[in-house]
Amino acid sequence: MSLVGALPFLKPRLSPSVSPGRQRRHTLPASEFRPLNTQDAISVFEIEKEAFISVSGDCPLHLDEVRHFLTLCPELSMGWFEEGRLVAFIIGSQWDQDRLTLDALTLHKPKGSTVHIHVLAVHRTFRQQGKGPILMWRYLQYLRCLPYVRRAVLMCEDFLVPFYQKSGFKVQGRCSITVASLTFTEMQYPVRGHALMRRNSEAIGFPQTIPVVHINYDVK
Repeated sequence: MSLVGALPFLKPRLSPSVSPGRQRRHTLPASEFRPLNTQDAISVFEIEKEAFISVSGDCPLHLDEVRHFLTLCPELSMGWFEEGRLVAFIIGSQWDQDRLTLDALTLHKPKGSTVHIHVLAVHRTFRQQGKGPILMWRYLQYLRCLPYVRRAVLMCEDFLVPFYQKSGFKVQGRCSITVASLTFTEMQYPVRGHALMRRNSEAIGFPQTIPVVHINYDVK
């Protein structure tokens, strides 16, 4: 599968004062977005573990599941790196039903037109800086470049519903999945037909205003 159309959303963001031609050969980009791979799995899991266990008592994905999805569908993940360090990430997989079921937690359905977002997490050092909304915005823009994707879905605890609503997600209703005593709300975002994507990579950047959500949770 060609990702040429999606490359603008994965290119490094260079400092405006330094032209690409004048960068030192071995200098890491100040900020870079790229798909994750299995070599990133441990860094991903360390961030996820710290972000979720203290709040929910468990992680959306365990280490073997992180490796599983980064092997099957790395193109549906996005990592935000600053000077080579992973600071935030999203992991998704394809799904082929209208609503999420237990199978959606572990399966990747290559013929599905829905992207199930399993997890969004931000490193503790970089929280409360608006990175969660920025990364989600870039990820959703990236999904618009993938011709087989029609919508994105996720499940979250009730107190996170306003966070995802500010990124454009709509409530679908109660999720049929429960984890121990935790219940979830299922939300969706229409990818196709939501907006036209600009093709000029030089014109593509962050939106003029990014919603910063000030709630005490680990996704920002």
